[in-house]
Amino acid sequence: MTSAATGYGSPPNPDIDVDIEKKASLSRAVDVGFVRLTLALAGFAGIILIWVILQTTEAALPAIQQFGLGFLVTTRWNPVENIYGVLPQIYGSLVTSLVALIFAIPLGIGTAIFLTEGFAPKWVTAPIGFAVELIVAIPSVVLGLWGIFVLIPAVRPIFRAINQTLGWIPFLGGPAPRGPSLLIVAVVLGIMISPIIISITRSTFESLPRSLKEGALALGATRWETLLTVMIPAGLSGIVSSIMLALGRALGETMVAAMLSGNANRINISLMQPGSTITGLIASQFGEAGRLQVSALMYAGVVLMVLTLLVNIVAEIIIRKFQNLEQ
Repeated sequence: MTSAATGYGSPPNPDIDVDIEKKASLSRAVDVGFVRLTLALAGFAGIILIWVILQTTEAALPAIQQFGLGFLVTTRWNPVENIYGVLPQIYGSLVTSLVALIFAIPLGIGTAIFLTEGFAPKWVTAPIGFAVELIVAIPSVVLGLWGIFVLIPAVRPIFRAINQTLGWIPFLGGPAPRGPSLLIVAVVLGIMISPIIISITRSTFESLPRSLKEGALALGATRWETLLTVMIPAGLSGIVSSIMLALGRALGETMVAAMLSGNANRINISLMQPGSTITGLIASQFGEAGRLQVSALMYAGVVLMVLTLLVNIVAEIIIRKFQNLEQ
């Protein structure tokens, strides 16, 4: 083979050098353009968020100036007298979201373990995983209607039996349950947010190095010991992230709360009695509200955004703490 055929020893070709330089210049321009595009998109998302916060706060200013922080501790919502407070709704939002987590955490983590740890063949886990993803696609208004026409009639006898038997417990006491209640809202919210926990926890387990599991099994640990002492601690940051995202989703849910809470403007420690949430209050009263009432509803929206922001801050702190432990 000659040097002319291989190119070795031949003089440099200026045309080839120019082509390489052009390609390198084009590649750099594409890289810079891509970085600037992502920067613009990220900045646009931040601008939208700031714009929403500012507009909502501006609309809430009349109520903020009139009611101040007393809005947060007042239990009356009276459009006739123009007296507004959201303490019952803050209580309802927090209670339903936390009780929903009590339902969703074991359901979500247990399902994620079942889908990832080889407890069943693929032809069993694949349809279950697909069904879990479908739950996310169900509109909340449909789940609200399902709650009214299916869930409430189905659980009413059970709730009444629990109320009669364990009514001495404050959380289960009060008059016999008839229909909408904070507990019904929490159950449906638990169903709605469990796919979030399942999906993120499942991805977390699947991303863990196989050497962790294989090493524990090689040292003589049983499957359950490996799961409880190695896999779950190694994936704690992902599991906590899923729980916090689910909590944020539960706090912001509107239709289910508006349709199933009963919209009762009072604080009742019993979960089996009607109540109200911030989102349910806004959805049920915005259509017929006067000027000051609209401002009060916007103020309630600002309170909800602050609650969600606090949840995200706490989530970030907890996730960083667990990430440090994992390292």
